[in-house]
Amino acid sequence: MVFFSESLGIPSLRVLAQKLLELLFDYEIEREPLLFHVFSNAGAMVYRYVLELLQTHGRFGHLHVVGAIFDSGPGDSNLVGALRALSVILEHRPAMLRLLLLVAFAVVAVLFHILLVPLTALFHTHFYDRLQDADSLWPELYLYSRADEVVRARDVERMVEARLAHPVLVRSVDFVSSAHVSHLRDYPTYYSSLCVDFMHCCVQS
Repeated sequence: MVFFSESLGIPSLRVLAQKLLELLFDYEIEREPLLFHVFSNAGAMVYRYVLELLQTHGRFGHLHVVGAIFDSGPGDSNLVGALRALSVILEHRPAMLRLLLLVAFAVVAVLFHILLVPLTALFHTHFYDRLQDADSLWPELYLYSRADEVVRARDVERMVEARLAHPVLVRSVDFVSSAHVSHLRDYPTYYSSLCVDFMHCCVQS
């Protein structure tokens, strides 16, 4: 439902993003360097509101963000990928129920994009477009795979190209064979070293 509400311009994840930032104050670590590790499109949607809050909310304006890591995202609108993600969620359901739910979701999604998305586009910017043009200047690391069947590799690569057009230090790594958000599981040592090296680079810069 989050994906539909966001596309409708209902900022349902903004509250979650604010609570996430408020946790920094609850744990009294708001003065420490901050690096975001964002997973898939749901994480990217939350991150979009984090960026907005950092720019518009006085309490968060002094937070010291040093970088962001994106794992398996962000991806642009992709019905096939959404169906595959839903199929994974429903994999333990009876086959007939799973099929009915997938068909129902596909029909609703198609009607939704035909009838409602053009209207909401007049007053709401899609999270993918917002992230492409984000004003943030800290380094970004994109970890993705051409074998990902949920978020297309070319979507991540387009994001990388868009961010490189800004004065942002961007690095990307294609794991080639790992599935959606499975890069750490398939390549634990390599994945960890990439993240740790990136973190050190961000903190020291």
